[in-house]
Amino acid sequence: MSRSDRFRLVIFDWDGTLRDSISTIVACTQATMAELGAGRAEDSVIRGSIGLGLRDMVDRFAPGCDDDLYDRIVQVYRRLWFGTYRYQPQMFPGTREVLQELTDRGYLMAVATAKSRRGLDEDLAETGLGGFFQATRTADEAHSKPHPQMILDILEELGVAAEDALMVGDTTHDLWMAHNAETAAAAVLSGSHDRAELSQASPRVYFEDLRELPGWLASGEGEG
Repeated sequence: MSRSDRFRLVIFDWDGTLRDSISTIVACTQATMAELGAGRAEDSVIRGSIGLGLRDMVDRFAPGCDDDLYDRIVQVYRRLWFGTYRYQPQMFPGTREVLQELTDRGYLMAVATAKSRRGLDEDLAETGLGGFFQATRTADEAHSKPHPQMILDILEELGVAAEDALMVGDTTHDLWMAHNAETAAAAVLSGSHDRAELSQASPRVYFEDLRELPGWLASGEGEG
């Protein structure tokens, strides 16, 4: 089977797009703040910050924190995440099948995520999905979303023009990153931001379920 639309490359966000991890990230963040006695943030504020770089994320749910508190939050969060919470999230249903179908149809695929390199590499190894992706970028290797660097780096590495790439994500941070890189953007309604929030970044299409992506690509609706 071959590709039937204009895109050569599909770039995926990770948390909230391929992996069902949003509620776990919120829980780990709340446990971190509780252990430090730093107060409780609203779950909605934490959810809305997911997808940003770590410093930007912390500034959202712990505004005004100094460098010392920031360093302690990061240290405790990483200990809790790698010790316990990282084992809880699962891939969304059908994720492997979607990636396999797109591979069979000749697409290049990549990941652009706010995770750290260590975190993404461990997730890819644990899930066995690493072989599907020709390139990956993490927040400790590039400017955080919505800056376009992650996408631009991936385009350069794979030799793909911006107009031939599609970014798929669950937050406005993902979508604005795509717009800033002058690539097309698709929104999945499975993660941090709801349809009303995502509409602010004008995605080309909304997917209730990631499993709708291959059919949309095959239909040619991605043209134009």
